[in-house]
Amino acid sequence: MVTSIIRRLIQAVFVVVAMTMIVFIGVNVIGNPVDILINPDANQAERARVIAHYGLDQPLWRQYVLFLQGLLHGDFGDSFVYGRPAMGLILERLPATLELAISALAIALVFGLPLGLYAGLYPNRVSSKLIMSGSILGFSLPTFWVGLMLIMVFSVELGWLPTNGRGPTLELFGVQWSFLTGEGIRHLLLPAFNLALFKTSLILRLTRAGVQEVLPQDYVKFARAKGLRERRVIAVHVLKNLMIPVVTIIGLEFGSLIAFSVVTESIFAWPGMGKLIIDSINLLDRPVIVAYLMMMVLLFVVLNFIIDVCYTILDPRVRLDSKA
Repeated sequence: MVTSIIRRLIQAVFVVVAMTMIVFIGVNVIGNPVDILINPDANQAERARVIAHYGLDQPLWRQYVLFLQGLLHGDFGDSFVYGRPAMGLILERLPATLELAISALAIALVFGLPLGLYAGLYPNRVSSKLIMSGSILGFSLPTFWVGLMLIMVFSVELGWLPTNGRGPTLELFGVQWSFLTGEGIRHLLLPAFNLALFKTSLILRLTRAGVQEVLPQDYVKFARAKGLRERRVIAVHVLKNLMIPVVTIIGLEFGSLIAFSVVTESIFAWPGMGKLIIDSINLLDRPVIVAYLMMMVLLFVVLNFIIDVCYTILDPRVRLDSKA
């Protein structure tokens, strides 16, 4: 177990180092920020001063070395646009995005797991077929269109929920959160449901497929033959074994909820990282772009490591395979 964890940690370090090269090179071939940072009427001396100030006159390899040094100290440089530390800007927006992603994942689990379990246990019922048909809509409908329809119905026509913003917040552990206030929850509902729609359909269909794969197994038949109650058979023998692929999806999709919530945040004017990164790309604000991308890399590396550890807890065969 310990050897397996150490091996995965070493692999994670190599992945992060490789991604630093890809991110740095990729960002440095996107346009020339000098054209945005410097007034077109500026003279050559002023232009050279700004270029030297931001280190853009250094060769790429030297910029990469400086980038790695800053990365080790958590310093990604100052934003070209805001003149503040890039990581500080990202961390300011992180709580809003985390709150939205966690809410969306919770909604997806609350609806996706029970509906998928029901559709897998009773596949021939009309209600199960309706559930599966609804999941196809969840995959097919574009996020931006669903968001606009939610605003049209629940905000414009019914007037139940606000259309944009985060609403009032309260401080918890030094961070401002919306879910601690009633009005903040009202602001959170629409974007969270919009972001959760695709994930709900994904978890639902994955759970249904897992149930139908597990039910014919010998250990489930044996458990029923012993006279165990159906509820215990489902909870102990069915759910535990189908949770392995579900855990993988939950971990990876949580990362994607954080990384790719740009559309939802834009539609509902949610003050998270998505809007910031779009503006930074438009303005070629390299430090903010690099800080965001590296945060996403570390997020997915950590999530994959946690998923591997959860494997060893849910499936003893993983521990046996690692020893072998």
